[in-house]
Amino acid sequence: QVQLVESGGGLVQAGDSLRLSCAASGRTFSSSAMGWFRQAPGKDREFVAGISGAGGNTAYADSVKGRFTISRDNAKNTVYLQMNSLKPEDTAVYYCAARNTYNSVSTSRGAYDYWGQGTQVTVSS
Repeated sequence: QVQLVESGGGLVQAGDSLRLSCAASGRTFSSSAMGWFRQAPGKDREFVAGISGAGGNTAYADSVKGRFTISRDNAKNTVYLQMNSLKPEDTAVYYCAARNTYNSVSTSRGAYDYWGQGTQVTVSS
């Protein structure tokens, strides 16, 4: 089992930055590829970014490339999502997710085995 707890969400203005954190426990964290997803009201949950167990492989949704950066600190069992140049369309609940796989980064929601409870990000125009 893996427990995931997100933090760092909030209300910001367009153009601002936020850093989300996801603290993991219950499994060797470095063994898990990790991802961030988001879900806006009335929309499906969508992939945002993913990172392999060692951090060497990453993937991003086209909508966030060049603005968001995923990283991890395996010594702290934490994965981060640095979000810059935020836009109103980034408003959503952001979820952290973990896979029972080390090196494979997936953009598919169904590929992830564990989920956090989510943190709200609201970007005003």
